[in-house]
Amino acid sequence: MAYIVYFNIVRAKTIVNSPYNERQDAFADRVIRGNIADRNGNILATTEVAEDGSEVRSYPYGAAFAHVVGFSNSAAGKSGLESIENFELLTSNSFFVEKLMNEFKDEKNMGDTVVTTLDADLQQAAYNALGSNKGAIVVMEPGTGKILAMVSGPAYDPNSVESNWDVLNSDDTNSPLLNRATQGQYAPGSTFKVVTALEYMREHSDYANYSYECNGEITADNVTIHCFDSTVHGLEDLRSSMANSCNSSFANIGLSLNKTSYRKTAEDLLFNKKLPSVMDYSRSSFRINEKSTSADMMMTAMGQGETLVSPYHMALITSAIANGGTLMEPYLVEKVTNYNGTEISKNVPKSYRKLMTSDEASQLKDYMRAVVDEGTATLLSGQSYTAAGKTGTAEYSLDDGEKTHSWFMGFTNVDNPELVISVIIEGYDGDAGAKAVPIAKQVLDAYYY
Repeated sequence: MAYIVYFNIVRAKTIVNSPYNERQDAFADRVIRGNIADRNGNILATTEVAEDGSEVRSYPYGAAFAHVVGFSNSAAGKSGLESIENFELLTSNSFFVEKLMNEFKDEKNMGDTVVTTLDADLQQAAYNALGSNKGAIVVMEPGTGKILAMVSGPAYDPNSVESNWDVLNSDDTNSPLLNRATQGQYAPGSTFKVVTALEYMREHSDYANYSYECNGEITADNVTIHCFDSTVHGLEDLRSSMANSCNSSFANIGLSLNKTSYRKTAEDLLFNKKLPSVMDYSRSSFRINEKSTSADMMMTAMGQGETLVSPYHMALITSAIANGGTLMEPYLVEKVTNYNGTEISKNVPKSYRKLMTSDEASQLKDYMRAVVDEGTATLLSGQSYTAAGKTGTAEYSLDDGEKTHSWFMGFTNVDNPELVISVIIEGYDGDAGAKAVPIAKQVLDAYYY
C-alpha cells in the first residue's frame, strides 16, 4: 500500500515526464494537452483542435521561446518545458461534473495550464536584442529565483520543427537545438575576475590595501599577459583593477593565490558542482590544482585557461552577489491551474545555498558598480535604473583565425537589486567588450522604458 501511494504521488510524474517512456503520452487519449502561459497570461503554447478532432501544437511567439518552452510533436518528441511539465499538461483538473459529462460523451477533457515565471515582453526584447548573433541571454530576479527570460540563438520555429527535424538535427555548424543559455560552455573571460577577487579577499583581510603598477603587460616563467590593446592602467587597487578589467593586475593576483583555496572558492560558487536547474545543463569546470603552473594561474585569474562556464551559471553567481550572498533556487513555473484558472499548485521562492558572506557580496557589488560608473560598462550609467556588472572578453582560436566571445553579467537597481542579466555573444571580431553591453542595455531599456 505504501508503495502504491508513493508511485501514484511521486514516481508517476517522473515516469510520465521521462523521454524514455514510450507510453509517455497515454494520457493524451483522454486529455487535450494544456496551455503554457507567461506570468501575465500570454499563451506561449496551446493545442489547436480541428473539426475532425485532430490536434496540432501551436506556438504563438514562434522562435522566441524555442529553447525554454521547447516543442512537443510525435516525430521529434519533446524538449524544454513541454517535456519537463508533460505530466501537468496531460492532467485535467476540470470540474468533476464536467469531466463526468465528457466521459459520457466520449470527449476529451482540457489539460491543466502551466503558468511560467517568464515575461513574454522581456523574452521578446531579449530575442530581438540577440538578433542573428550566436549566443544567449538569461534574465532573472535575484531575490526570488524567478527566471524571466531565457533566449538562445540561433533558434528555430517550434511550429515547423517536425517538418524541419532532419535539417535541425544535422546542423552541426549552428547547433540550433542547443540551449546555449544552460548547455553552452565558454571561457568566462573577465567576468571570472569576480571569482578571483573573491578569493583574494578571502586570503587577504587587508585587500583594501592592494596595489599594482600596470605597465600594460606582465611576464612570469616566460609567459606574457597583455592588457586589452596593451593599455597601461598605471597604479591600480582592487576596485580599479575590476573597473578597468586590468588583465595584468589580475594575473599578478593569480600568482599570489593558494591553489587549493582558489579551487575551493570556485567550487563554493558551484564550479565542478551540480547546478540548481530543471533544464538540461552542462556543468562548469575549474581545473586549477596543486600541479598548475604560473601560466595556468595567470590565465585562469583573468578568465582564460581551461575554465568553462554557461551564461546560466554566471547569472546564478551574479544573483548571489546581488542578493547578499544567498542564491535563491531558480525556477520557471509559477503555478499550475486548471483551464478555467483555478489554482492547483504553486511554487514559492526558497533559498538554495549561501555562496558567500553578505560582507563579501557587498564588496563585490561595490566593485561591479565601479565597472558601470567609471569602467568598461559606462554605457549603462546615467539611466533611469542604476546598474552594476562585469564585462568579459574570452579569446579562442578557429581555423580562420582568433576570435572572441563577448560577455556581460550584471544587475539593476543596485541598492535594491531587481533584475540580473547574463549575456554572451559568440565569435565577435571587433571590440568584444563593446558587443554584449549594448545588447544587455537594449533588454534592460525594454523593461524599464
